[in-house]
Amino acid sequence: MKFAKSFCGWLGLFFLLAISAKATDSIPYKKYGYTPAQAAARLLDRFSFGAKPGQVAAVVAMGIDNWFEQQLEGNQPNAALDKRLANFKSLQLNNDSIVNRYLNAGQVIRLATRNGLLNRDSIQADQAAYRAQVRQLMEQQGYLPIQELHRELVVQKVLRAAYSNNQLQEVLTDFWFNHFNVSATKNQCQQFIYTYERDAIRPNVLGSFKDLLLATAKHPAMLEYLDNASSVSVRNAPRMNNNAPRNARGLNENYAREVMELHTLGVDGGYTQADVTAIARALTGWSVMQGNFLFRPRMHDNEAKTILNRIFPANGGYQEGIDVLTMLAEHPSTAQFICTKLATRFVSDTPSASLIKNMVKTFQSTGGNIKEVLRTMVHDPSFWKKSAPHEKVKSPFELVISAVRTTNAQIVQPFQLFTWCTKMGQRFYYYQAPTGFPDRASYWINTGSLLNRMNFGLAFAAQKIPGVRMDLAALNNYHEPESAMEALTVYSNLLLPQRDHSANIKRITPSIQGSQNSLSQVVGIIIGSPEFQRK
Repeated sequence: MKFAKSFCGWLGLFFLLAISAKATDSIPYKKYGYTPAQAAARLLDRFSFGAKPGQVAAVVAMGIDNWFEQQLEGNQPNAALDKRLANFKSLQLNNDSIVNRYLNAGQVIRLATRNGLLNRDSIQADQAAYRAQVRQLMEQQGYLPIQELHRELVVQKVLRAAYSNNQLQEVLTDFWFNHFNVSATKNQCQQFIYTYERDAIRPNVLGSFKDLLLATAKHPAMLEYLDNASSVSVRNAPRMNNNAPRNARGLNENYAREVMELHTLGVDGGYTQADVTAIARALTGWSVMQGNFLFRPRMHDNEAKTILNRIFPANGGYQEGIDVLTMLAEHPSTAQFICTKLATRFVSDTPSASLIKNMVKTFQSTGGNIKEVLRTMVHDPSFWKKSAPHEKVKSPFELVISAVRTTNAQIVQPFQLFTWCTKMGQRFYYYQAPTGFPDRASYWINTGSLLNRMNFGLAFAAQKIPGVRMDLAALNNYHEPESAMEALTVYSNLLLPQRDHSANIKRITPSIQGSQNSLSQVVGIIIGSPEFQRK
């Protein structure tokens, strides 16, 4: 018996030492033919929203491994960013304060009704006058419209992505929010979306997948978005679906289905409709009160359940829901599904089976430790595949922020960039489906989107986007290129460091030949070019 305990102790120590050693192993970029500068550029392309001027050299100077480990910790100070965000009214508020300050459409109607402003005949006769009266009433009583909350939500995302020193944390916040998508298009959850990102997503993006899953499951934004807040156990009550009225009382399976299909196991994860119903029953009573999670015991289905061939005894209560979600987080299908999504985001639209296998092994052996899974990915040969190193296409948001970072642009009116993202097909925070935006090139690239991307590049570089300013000459130490062709070569290397630009330059040369082109036009063409669309 003592031998068994001793052996287990040594085995545990060996495991911890193995993980520790792996964390300190050098990233093997040299083995795959990369110079330090090329490796730094590769990591910045994948784990940040783009390299800032001089950042490739800075990463090489501090050490490739040091930079990556620093990003995995996600605790770099952000004094300049914090100063930019200091005047925002909503960023420190809790859900209760937000609900009682930023009114959604339903609350506005109730406010107008209480104060005698809601008269259907008068509204139809003069809608403008009615809206003016409502605005005045809200100001008098200290309320703000939900649109102001959403504006700050959008603006803080743009500023964090552009200026945070913890770039990997922001990239992963974008990734995981999309994975656990909620939408501002749904009235019941729109007041909770900022705290959802702030409290459920961002603190957990580099931790345990189980913790991330539980944090999203219990947040009012998710509970309202996928209707679990209104799901209750009523004997012989019909199951609710997407078309059921909100005040319908019964079992709602929306979250139960999506938590397996989209959040954990994947569509082919091995579950049945009976499992969906049983999970919905296990999560009855998980609800919201005054902007906070509340478990309602009287609404919970206390009978025994069988989920994925595991029996959950009767009277499980709140803990039953925790146990079910923990089981999903630790399921082998979840490891496969999550690692495939991570590899798709950071490596390739079609990641190799060997890469996913190695990531899955790490996911399972570390209890879903996201940091360790990312370390495994960066040490894998597939990550350093040279035949197609830039095969991932930037989303509109990634395109916009990478343009800001690579030109060292200063953003005074961040919402203008949101408008451009929307024009290019990514109105973030407003994607209606729980799937989130697809992560594949074919979704983002088509004839219309390419034209909008080129127009963005030209408008951005010409400083025709209000509230966005840059000094393009400063990027080249105020050395003016002698010709448009020289500017094309010089600024291609500045904006996209450590890449082979020969094919891209050949492709876009006709666009600048035979006419007088300013520096801003050349830079705009580069930003709109195929090579800049890739990361």
